[in-house]
Amino acid sequence: MSSGHRHVLILIAVTLLLRLAWAASLETGQDEAYHFLYTIHPDWSYFDHPPMLMYVAKAGLLAFGGWIHPLSVRFGFILMFAGSTWILFRWTSRWYGETAGFYASMALNMSAYYTAAAGAFVLPDGPLLFFALLTMWRLSEALIGSPGRVLPWIWVGLACAGAMLSKYHAVFLPLGTLAYVVVTPSARKALLTPGPYLAAALGFLGLVPVLIWNVEHDWASFGFQTARAVGGQFQIKGLAVMLFGPMALLLPWIWVPLVQVVIHRIPSLRNAAGNDRLLMCLSLLPLCLFTAVSCTRQILPHWPLIGFLPLFPLLGAAWAAKAEQSPTHVRHWLVFMSSFLIVLASGFVAQARFGVVQFPFRDPCIEISGWESVGRELSGRGFVDRPKTFLFTNHWFDSGQAAFAVRNRIPVACYRQGDARGFAYWSRPEDWLGHDGILLDADDQHDLPQLYERYFREIKPLPPIEMTRFGRPFRTVRVFLCTDQQRPFPFTYERSNQR
Repeated sequence: MSSGHRHVLILIAVTLLLRLAWAASLETGQDEAYHFLYTIHPDWSYFDHPPMLMYVAKAGLLAFGGWIHPLSVRFGFILMFAGSTWILFRWTSRWYGETAGFYASMALNMSAYYTAAAGAFVLPDGPLLFFALLTMWRLSEALIGSPGRVLPWIWVGLACAGAMLSKYHAVFLPLGTLAYVVVTPSARKALLTPGPYLAAALGFLGLVPVLIWNVEHDWASFGFQTARAVGGQFQIKGLAVMLFGPMALLLPWIWVPLVQVVIHRIPSLRNAAGNDRLLMCLSLLPLCLFTAVSCTRQILPHWPLIGFLPLFPLLGAAWAAKAEQSPTHVRHWLVFMSSFLIVLASGFVAQARFGVVQFPFRDPCIEISGWESVGRELSGRGFVDRPKTFLFTNHWFDSGQAAFAVRNRIPVACYRQGDARGFAYWSRPEDWLGHDGILLDADDQHDLPQLYERYFREIKPLPPIEMTRFGRPFRTVRVFLCTDQQRPFPFTYERSNQR
């Protein structure tokens, strides 16, 4: 075994153990708790995302014998990130050497969003990362390393199908490939072989479950996602998120070198060849598109990261070159990045579990704290075992948190007209007629009970629940008993509200 392989295996083992400890220490975040419900409602696809998220979460639960815990539902995602690190190492080593492969893998593990969120949380970005890296690795082999062979294209198709099953952002993989073929005359010869068409056919299989779900549900998911990409007039805020959001998520010492990689290579892109040109095409297409979208519409800061991912092999090569010139400086820099990330993660856990800092503004850990104490209180009051009773909130993310907190032992709904997300498809409005609802209000919306008065025979307040961290209250959840639902609440999705 070479030293490069040995070093990256040590990296994978150490970070895997750290990530397991991280995942076991934190309650579920609001997206994670909501995504857990995918495993309760298996389907072809889902309103928000393709079904890979459900497969990975379900695999983790099965690995732990059905035990529902933040660690078990996150387990599959943690293993996939370990696989992503190995794929990035192998892919980068193939073109730039094992030292570059190791540094690329280090950079991925030192970027906050990938190592802590996509690498450990129940999010679609983890499976997308794994299958996108696998797609790009085999794509570079099919187009550059072994042109004319069919087997690499089969791998491209299978990996791309996995990416398509993970997140809609996977569409940039075939689009970036097409851009490379268009601007690279030598690559057009591949179009005369069966490989690309076989890969396209296999990749399309990843869209079939998504298409089936959308056909059955009036194209609701596609309508929702495309509406998020359509904007109006120019706005500076969206562009600022595009420029600085990835910097915060990747951390500046990863983001800046990645941007430098792009800036240094754009002037010579016409003369670039082989893997360098392919990586730039896979990167520039999503980065340019999200920049254009952000000028007219607010985007989420993690959306453009698919455009930074192809740059990690180039970053690894740059760091490997620096390591030859100044090995001591690079070692010190890696120690600093690792130490900073460990301190940052430890501080996050401490705040989420113990609330050590009283913030004058919104607590950054409030969305991943306290709901377990709510679940215990609901169980202690007997609501979980109360017949013909369900929980509901006014937000899909609070309903997801409530469902995970009680381990789905009582039905949970979301009563928000026009934006119930997946809850709009997991039950019918008439299913709750004649049932009692327990309304939870975690945001102190004073007029909230009035929104539901016409749907229930009676609504009366119950003693509130104090969310706690380490036994200390930090947030109040108002509770209302809504007796005997008289008419269905129209929580189904409105196409005009899909924004």
